[in-house]
Amino acid sequence: MAAEQHLLAYFTAMDNQGGIIIKDPPKLDLDLYISNYKGRTRFERLLLIGQCSVPLCVDALKAAVAEAKSGKDIQRYKDAFECIRLAAPHEPEARWDEAWVAATDKSNKTETQRLETELKGYKNNLVKESIRIGHRDLGEHLEAVGDLNAASETYIKMRPDASTQSHIQDVGKHVVSIMLQKRDWTGVLANVNKVLVVNIGNEEQSSEQPYQRMVAGLAYLGNGKYHEAARNFLEVGDPIVCQKYNDVASPNDVATYGGLLALASMDRLELQSRVLDNSNFRNYLELEPHIRKAVSMFVNGRYSACLEILESYRNDYLLDLYLQKHVSVLFSKIRNKCIVQYFLPFSCVTLDTMNAVFSKPGESIEPELVNMIKSGALNARINTIDRLLVAVSTNSRAAMQKKALDAANNYEKEILERIRRMNIAAADLEVKGYRKGFGTLPGVNDLFPDDSRRQLGSSEATA
Repeated sequence: MAAEQHLLAYFTAMDNQGGIIIKDPPKLDLDLYISNYKGRTRFERLLLIGQCSVPLCVDALKAAVAEAKSGKDIQRYKDAFECIRLAAPHEPEARWDEAWVAATDKSNKTETQRLETELKGYKNNLVKESIRIGHRDLGEHLEAVGDLNAASETYIKMRPDASTQSHIQDVGKHVVSIMLQKRDWTGVLANVNKVLVVNIGNEEQSSEQPYQRMVAGLAYLGNGKYHEAARNFLEVGDPIVCQKYNDVASPNDVATYGGLLALASMDRLELQSRVLDNSNFRNYLELEPHIRKAVSMFVNGRYSACLEILESYRNDYLLDLYLQKHVSVLFSKIRNKCIVQYFLPFSCVTLDTMNAVFSKPGESIEPELVNMIKSGALNARINTIDRLLVAVSTNSRAAMQKKALDAANNYEKEILERIRRMNIAAADLEVKGYRKGFGTLPGVNDLFPDDSRRQLGSSEATA
């Protein structure tokens, strides 16, 4: 009972801060899910689950504390400790480990001083490769301890000493890692594009493409450009190569992001060609078969089944580090597309039929239809008396006549302009261009002799 009270107080505080609270258990297994990742993203994902999921809260926060203590970032340990102290104060992880904090802080300062001293020695020796490696080691250490701004500045200082293409890519990857953690999506795109323009061989390009496409997709997703993000995720490439970059995202994430964003931003033909018929992306869909099934349902016109599949995984999507803020928008776009596509073949549909297909029992779709009509997403009207959704028929004959009249008027204007131009030329009323200098002005030949004109021209050129 006491544990439930602590959890209630903890999530009440989270709710007051504007956080997303998920009361139902998700389909994911926490241990299996987090094993897909490495690096600093593991802690971020565990802490997010601990702050949002009621069933997985305690387990996720305990794992987050352990993950923080396995690294060097003291601030992350403080963040995880504050959460578990409020959510489960009786757990062993809820006791402040002052000895670890003191030892880690001392070790961090010692290591920083050592790396700075080594870098200073490299600069005195003027060996470019040693200076580059010294900056890289210091930047990685600063990133590990959580000083992202200093780490970014240190990585940027590697660029003057980057003499090969692999060095340039290494700098770009380190800078992108910092930008991802800071959620600086514009900076991510800028640095990824710098890596993309590097001319490298086909084999090396194929090994770098998954990383480049994945990071660019995350940046476009963060900026809300869903179609560009979907195209990048659909072109990631080999899942085995992608697995090497699981410090950013896993192949399962690529399948989820690519499928959801494609459903939200692409039409039926694009979904068939870019998703279902894409031989490279098909390997990712095998990791998340529900995404493939949802896309197939939409393409085959089974819209209610598509929405039902996605709704069953909503809690999983809300626990994703990069997807959480966009779930409501993506689901709304997908739902609107399903309603429009369902209604497209009909001239009118009863509201009861629409409710049976798209609404939960006891709810009405009418307010949603009103909003779609107001926004222009649905070209229809609601007959409240007969309870019908009626398509607004367009007068194709009038539209064709208007288009023909516009073409004729434009043709007439163009002909008049051409005739006017011809008459001006025939009357010798054109304003012709002339070169700079007295010798080319009209009437100068009559005012000055040839020698004078040459002298004036040379004087002007000298001036």
